[in-house]
Amino acid sequence: MNFFSSNFKLGILGGGQLGKMLLAETRKFDIQTYVLDPSDEAPCKIGCNKFVQGSLMDFETVYNFGKLVDVLTFEIELVNLEALEKLENEGLKVYPSPKTLRLIQNKGIQKEFYIQNNIPTSKFEKFSSLENLKSAIDKQQSTIKMPFVWKCTEFGYDGNGVKVVRTISDLENLPNVECIAEEMIAFKNELSVIVVRNLSGEIKTYPVVEMEFHVEANQVEYVICPARIDENMAQKAIEIALKVSEKFNHVGLLAVEMFQTNDDKILVNEVAPRPHNSGHHTIEASYTSQFENHLRAILNFPLGNCDSKVAGIMVNLVGAEGFSGNVIYENIEKIMAINGVTPHIYGKKETRPFRKMGHVTIVNENMAVARKIAEEVKNSIRVIS
Repeated sequence: MNFFSSNFKLGILGGGQLGKMLLAETRKFDIQTYVLDPSDEAPCKIGCNKFVQGSLMDFETVYNFGKLVDVLTFEIELVNLEALEKLENEGLKVYPSPKTLRLIQNKGIQKEFYIQNNIPTSKFEKFSSLENLKSAIDKQQSTIKMPFVWKCTEFGYDGNGVKVVRTISDLENLPNVECIAEEMIAFKNELSVIVVRNLSGEIKTYPVVEMEFHVEANQVEYVICPARIDENMAQKAIEIALKVSEKFNHVGLLAVEMFQTNDDKILVNEVAPRPHNSGHHTIEASYTSQFENHLRAILNFPLGNCDSKVAGIMVNLVGAEGFSGNVIYENIEKIMAINGVTPHIYGKKETRPFRKMGHVTIVNENMAVARKIAEEVKNSIRVIS
């Protein structure tokens, strides 16, 4: 099939910032793109050939959209699996496959998958509802002791659906849905490895990155590449990520988030089968961005070089607390005057506290200098209204 400057159509489920950055690569190769998203103001709308507004969870909407395209991918996991399975059974190429996504979409199933495949992960228990979790704690039937991490098994994203539970009162006002309780891990670092695999089975990994999180919002504030860990630990993380990739048998990108514990074990936290926040720096810092490699993988082209050209740090731009409304990027001209600094604005017209509105990449041959500039960027720019 001729993908370039032709009638070939690539469909993308989800029109957010990940899709927008993927569209930059399709534009480079002149590939026709169709995007489905529920919001008429989705960031992807300005960059695709055809935009369809509709629910990603509605069977008919997703199925009918899939009939318009030749290959279907997604930038968000919260999509209707039954529609994808029917499309695949009818011959549409869907990557990653619905089979892979079904193992990942539900965090309880995902954690059980790790146990079944001898992939190291934190201790956990699954509960059919919040009330059942409370009952197990009350009757001292749970092996997970406080403090622990509560997660809803479905529909969580960007820190939503996750809460640290230190006392029974912390469970109040949480949704009464299926959930897991995870043992709190004492860790040195939160790490991520992005694995890319094409249809032919060629597989590559990006360097291990280190993630620093905002405590309150549970969102990544900084992504640091390469991670400031020793080579043996980096190799261990890559080997585990490759094992995870092999077991999921995915096509495209798989971001594997991990903990480096205080006693230097690597535990898998969770995965995302798509372009990922921990790979945004690759646009400027790597020979081939994660977005280009996702495209290469799902179209079965040779994978690009995943090595870094320079040290890269990504700073997330999120809505400042106390501001909601039409967005203003305060002091953006100040950071743009700094060498090696590139802002990415996602195209969301309205800000609210902790909403992801953009990111800034800092590249420098010296990691210490890059980290210092990243701090300056973080302290300078504000996303307000």
